[in-house]
Amino acid sequence: MDVTVKAPNNNICAAISLPASKSISNRVAILNALSPAPQPLYNLSDSDDTAVMLDALRTDCETVDLRAAGTAMRFLTAYFASRPGRRTLTGTDRMRNRPIRVLVDALRMLGAKIDYLEKEGYPPLRITGRDLNGGEVTLDGGVSSQYVSALLMIAPATTRGIRLHLTGTLISEPYLRLTIALMRQFGVAVEEEGQTFTVRPQTVRPIPFTVEADWSAASYWYEIAALSQTPVEIELIGLLPDSLQGDSAIASLFRSFGVQTDFTSEGRVRLTRRAVSLPSRFDYDCVRIPDMAQTLAVTCAMLRIPFRLSGLQSLRIKETDRLRALQTELGKLGVVLTEHDGKILEWDGSRCQAEPEPVIATYDDHRMAMAFAPVALCREEGIRIANPEVVSKSYPRFWDDLQTAGFQITS
Repeated sequence: MDVTVKAPNNNICAAISLPASKSISNRVAILNALSPAPQPLYNLSDSDDTAVMLDALRTDCETVDLRAAGTAMRFLTAYFASRPGRRTLTGTDRMRNRPIRVLVDALRMLGAKIDYLEKEGYPPLRITGRDLNGGEVTLDGGVSSQYVSALLMIAPATTRGIRLHLTGTLISEPYLRLTIALMRQFGVAVEEEGQTFTVRPQTVRPIPFTVEADWSAASYWYEIAALSQTPVEIELIGLLPDSLQGDSAIASLFRSFGVQTDFTSEGRVRLTRRAVSLPSRFDYDCVRIPDMAQTLAVTCAMLRIPFRLSGLQSLRIKETDRLRALQTELGKLGVVLTEHDGKILEWDGSRCQAEPEPVIATYDDHRMAMAFAPVALCREEGIRIANPEVVSKSYPRFWDDLQTAGFQITS
């Protein structure tokens, strides 16, 4: 099923209760499970990714289908490798083509028994869990921060602990920082020396935990505020000014596009538009926040701001090849992107003939749907989005919230 999204007839004025952070939810779920007496977790994300994570931690079934949940696949591979019992982890066709060799090799060095059931280096995996020895591991920090987080979180449960050396440039470093900060909240000491992280054997302290709202979800409302042709007053509920989430950087980035952020005493973020001279060009290294690439690319393209986004090397192994997806779908709107070295997307203002009735494909990728929905503000006829249900991966209420803000959603 496709949906057509049309802009509100009036000014955009809405209060939106954002979903809880998926990134925090998935990490505290693992840490809580590793503690000797798991405690209540409050305001967990209602996303598909968190749901499959929680189901996997609760079930006694040997085969666990994680569907498209990449974070769950990485974190649970490490978790089940360190716990007694046998598990087979599988997922969608796309998941079975997302590489996991780097993590599996590292776990095997620590004593894990993991077998590939189909294609070497990819899920599905058969994991025979046992006590892991731990030890020293060297990992390329430029592949996926989720591999690093997965190893660090199970380190307290290993016999000797883990000393992890990261080489190269770290990508998505805020996610690593988030993991370490949460581990420390759960009483785990993490020692740092440059790009070497040491976690000794220790007990994960059981604590109740309340999850904050998701800055990644907030980014689409920043895009809406930037693209709106009418006055905007959007209140986003549950965001923290001192958030551990790396995607909170979106607040400062969108100042360039005229979006003002004010934190209220009621624990809300108020977004308004102010008159600014838009930049003649937007250059940004997304290596710390690669999930914001789609939001930034679509915003710049719709505001007709040439841009260069670098640090995108992890986008090829996300829910889809996001580099190619952005090129294809923005091309339908007349925007010609170029890619360099698998890690840079650039637009110099070049245009092609736009499709008269474009339908934006979403490639089973929630962020494609949500990043392109605000394009409705720039087209009188709105924008058609294919497979809109993909938003359930991180923001199940997205379409309902758009309607709350006055957008028209029709099948």
